[in-house]
Amino acid sequence: MLQAGECDALKLIVCKALLCAVQKTTFTPQKPGTDLSALYVKSGCFVTYKTGGELRGCLGCFTTDQPLYETVSQYATWSATEDPRFVRNRLKKEDLPEVDFDISVLSPLKPCVHPESIRLGTDGIFLRSAGRSGCFLPQVATEQDWTVAEFWGYCCSHKAGLPFEAWKTDMVEKFTFTAEVIEGHWQQPEE
Repeated sequence: MLQAGECDALKLIVCKALLCAVQKTTFTPQKPGTDLSALYVKSGCFVTYKTGGELRGCLGCFTTDQPLYETVSQYATWSATEDPRFVRNRLKKEDLPEVDFDISVLSPLKPCVHPESIRLGTDGIFLRSAGRSGCFLPQVATEQDWTVAEFWGYCCSHKAGLPFEAWKTDMVEKFTFTAEVIEGHWQQPEE
């Protein structure tokens, strides 16, 4: 569990990285103090941006060789500039006052033997088959008010390009993970 100071440090990193991204400048995060030890753990994460409740970017990774603070910085930038779903609707400087964001710090993936037994709102899902893959963060199921079958099915059809019910077969590898979600709203970073 991240401490309040660690969460605040990650939120500041996101705000700075997003500002640099929309200004098309480079951001390199400063090393956090040693008292913020969780920021040095090598952990996967996703950074999600929304304006007016609508998704505007979300990218991340499950594993990394970098400390968490660097991974958050990288995906804070890439979620704003590289998410292919928003190539025609990238975040701009004038959007910043309206930007809400989530930083989802991920647990390691665990193989899922009983996909119908996942805990909606707690478990995220990742699946892969035949070179295709897809994932949903834990909060997606509750935000969309989906059943377990819909959660897996939409991950297959909307994320991995597989048939809706492909998750029920042994041809699809299924995994779960959890996430510690840090919510924030963009604020102008102090110089």
